[in-house]
Amino acid sequence: MAESRPVVLVTGASGFVGRHLAPALAREGWSVRRAVRQPSGDAGDVVIQSIGPATDWQTALVGVDAVVHLAARVHHQNEEHAVTIYQDVNVEGTLHLARCAANAGARHFIFVSTVLVHGRSNDGRGPFSEADALTPRGLYGMSKATAEAGLTALTEQCDMRVTVVRPPLVYGSGAKGNFALLARAVKRRIPLPFATISNHRAFLSVENLTSFISWRLSKPDGKFEVFLVADAEQVSTPEFVERIAQAAGTRARLFPMPVAVLSALLNISGRQDAHDSLIGSLELDLTKAASIGWRPPVTLDQGLRNALSAPET
Repeated sequence: MAESRPVVLVTGASGFVGRHLAPALAREGWSVRRAVRQPSGDAGDVVIQSIGPATDWQTALVGVDAVVHLAARVHHQNEEHAVTIYQDVNVEGTLHLARCAANAGARHFIFVSTVLVHGRSNDGRGPFSEADALTPRGLYGMSKATAEAGLTALTEQCDMRVTVVRPPLVYGSGAKGNFALLARAVKRRIPLPFATISNHRAFLSVENLTSFISWRLSKPDGKFEVFLVADAEQVSTPEFVERIAQAAGTRARLFPMPVAVLSALLNISGRQDAHDSLIGSLELDLTKAASIGWRPPVTLDQGLRNALSAPET
């Protein structure tokens, strides 16, 4: 009789990263059980309509060897009761799932956090590393940092290993948010006032993120480990725009605007997050991820070509 494949539960499986990760893990020999919000007709899916401190995970966790927790509240920090919602989903929901997974016998829990637990910019200091004290910004970053602390405590009470992954902006086919807006502007040849920005920022292709998660699942070590993961190249905002344009087969239309003026305009418009992500630096020390033998298999240019290969929606 053939040995059965190990089972991994992927939450947020119908989201941007999940749609890339689930088939990648299946190709690596995992039996992937996708947690989805709506019935899909796939026998391997389990419906989890909402994540919180009382979610029933019993059926989803039967026979599971590992969990990859992608699902999170992300883009609604100004909604009514946002503090409570982020606490319930990103903190209590994560910790409740981890406790249930440990009780069900799962051996490994991978939590996809965010580089925002370090802050939005490392201007005036060296690259962020896993050893730095956390200085999270915004509800999302703070909720992820709190969940990380809870997972640290949980590992002291059970045998399950925990890996925390802190990615920067993740781009790829089907990405939403800031990357989709930027790519759309470049494709449409919209002039952008970024020519004089001089910074360095880390980015992460979704292929490289899925590669790292797969690597950790196959080579777990340590009781609680944290990793910063990014593409090998860390480039300036105008360079990133130029590389998007190259991948799209066009030319970027960048024009100079004094950084102080651009900064003031973004602040006046209430877009502090855009200010930090466009003007500030976000450099990461990737030594630890390299030390376990992992290397990003996809270059920045290839990742951008992959990202722009899908039709615009």
